[in-house]
Amino acid sequence: MAKRQTLKDARFRVIGYIDTDADGQQVLSDAQFRRLGSYDPKSNTTKDAQFRRIGQGNLLTTLLTG
Repeated sequence: MAKRQTLKDARFRVIGYIDTDADGQQVLSDAQFRRLGSYDPKSNTTKDAQFRRIGQGNLLTTLLTG
């Protein structure tokens, strides 16, 4: 079962969600549940929605805009 973290802005509006699987894989979605990217802790890399490598480490929140 995945664990969901809700991300909110300074005015407490929901701007996204991070779902974490049991193996540590994380998926970032926007407020409308559109996939924005993913993080793989085994390879320590973050990828965008088109599975292009963004960089080393967990950079998921950098994919949020607005």
